[in-house]
Amino acid sequence: MLDIFLRTLPFFAIIGLGYWAGRSRFFSEEATANLTKFVFYFPLSAMIFRFAANLSVAEIFDPRLILGYLLGTLAVYLIATVIAALRGLDMQTAAVEAQCAAIGNVGFLGLPMMVLLFGAASIGPMMLVLSVDLVVFSSMIVILINAGRGSGLGFSTLKLVGRGLLQNPMILSICAGLIWSALALPIPAPANAFLELLGDAATPGALFAIGASLASKSAERVQIASWLSFAKLVLHPALVALCVLVLIPVDPYAAGVAIAAAALPVAGNVYMLAQHYGVAPHRASAAILLSTTLSIVTLPLVIAWVTTFTLR
Repeated sequence: MLDIFLRTLPFFAIIGLGYWAGRSRFFSEEATANLTKFVFYFPLSAMIFRFAANLSVAEIFDPRLILGYLLGTLAVYLIATVIAALRGLDMQTAAVEAQCAAIGNVGFLGLPMMVLLFGAASIGPMMLVLSVDLVVFSSMIVILINAGRGSGLGFSTLKLVGRGLLQNPMILSICAGLIWSALALPIPAPANAFLELLGDAATPGALFAIGASLASKSAERVQIASWLSFAKLVLHPALVALCVLVLIPVDPYAAGVAIAAAALPVAGNVYMLAQHYGVAPHRASAAILLSTTLSIVTLPLVIAWVTTFTLR
């Protein structure tokens, strides 16, 4: 446990450094937004493309893992939605809360951390998790918010969903990398060096950007944020573990990676979506801030359990 905590600590230390830079105004909100945009479109895309280009579709595509992770995530999504409905919230706000409970920071935090802790073999399961989150649940929140506003599942809503998927550089990088791999094309040495050099900036840049963005997050609605943080950090990995270990057993290594991914704190893009649609942005902000802080302790605990019982 101590070893895992010490190995994850540098990740959170860089997040803390970014938080200090944002909180002290050494790094402005505009600078944070620009850094996030740079990391999202360039280093992270280069890293994901390079990873995917060196994998076969068979190494990523695991129908049982897809189903197990999807069911576990859908379960926590539904639980959060039902509890929101029982509290009298409208569909749009319930969708934002459900997204907080189910979608973790897989791209910016999870992918580089799991590669360090579990090795290169974790790339396939992590890309699968990332794909399910982006394709299924990022689409679901757009559909639910528009349905709550009376738009329904019409052409305009489907157009929004499709445009969002086609403009997401992480999805495009995964697809482009897998196509490159399927064509068995070698990556020329200069191109590989370029991708490696650019991709190496993804981890520190992403972690610093997470911290700097947290500096502008609100700590309001602590009660709600506490529930959503519990759902994300505890309930989500527990339900995914139930699905991938008991209901739909998969390879223990892949199951362990998926459970660890489910224990990641709330993703920053949930706030971006909430702010874009004007639906409960402070609620999402507080959940991101609190869950990221608590994950300094909870994430190593889950990884230690996974390492002991599923990756031995």
